[in-house]
Amino acid sequence: MMPAALNIAVVTVSDTRTLETDTSGKYLADALTEAGHVLAGRQVVIDDVYRMRAVVSALVADDTVEVVLMTGGTGFTHRDSTPEAMKPLFDVEIDGFGELFRQLSFEEIGTSTIQSRAIAGMANETLIFCLPGSTGACRTGWTRILKDQLDINYRPCNFAELIKKGSH
Repeated sequence: MMPAALNIAVVTVSDTRTLETDTSGKYLADALTEAGHVLAGRQVVIDDVYRMRAVVSALVADDTVEVVLMTGGTGFTHRDSTPEAMKPLFDVEIDGFGELFRQLSFEEIGTSTIQSRAIAGMANETLIFCLPGSTGACRTGWTRILKDQLDINYRPCNFAELIKKGSH
């Protein structure tokens, strides 16, 4: 039987939050540990393309980190650059993640979801999911997509199974 727990790092992108004031990152850290996963680290990085790439590149290069959950920097302001920072790191983009996130988010916030640039991809066999910075968006992403997709027992298929088999 393959182990169910994944090593998941949480990265919050913000120019104003600290670990103490970061409710979205705390939510994700609490939710993933409650689901039986291991918190492989949690940090806040400012919304700067190169600093984000450096932080996530180090996590992706760490063989023990299997998933990176990012929150913040996915909007449309001049400081929102998470998609631009992450896309060059992806070996493959998971197009359906952003599409599904916006569909589910539409049920909650209506057409405002069009301003979300939630994305996901895989880099060096590490999954990277980029969610908006609000705690509500993180809750939607976790409870309605990621909790199941990171659960090795979820059927008919899940990302945990791919990571644990190394078949990506």
